[in-house]
Amino acid sequence: MVDKTMPFSIKGERENEMKEILTTVYDALKEKGYNPINQLVGYILSEDPTYITTYNNARSLIRHIDRDELLQVMVKKYLDS
Repeated sequence: MVDKTMPFSIKGERENEMKEILTTVYDALKEKGYNPINQLVGYILSEDPTYITTYNNARSLIRHIDRDELLQVMVKKYLDS
């Protein structure tokens, strides 16, 4: 059994990929008349893909993002600003 805390980090390239995906999903939700922030939060909290529209392949794209990775990046960006 490991006694030490294991470091967890994400490379900048992955952060850029997640940002591109989130931007595409956000735009698709907005174009379809949804409140994109509410829909994304619902998805992040539940991992229920029905919060995300299929328009512009958004539902498929969002599944390429690991929620743990996304939350780590979001907390880091929030605290850095």
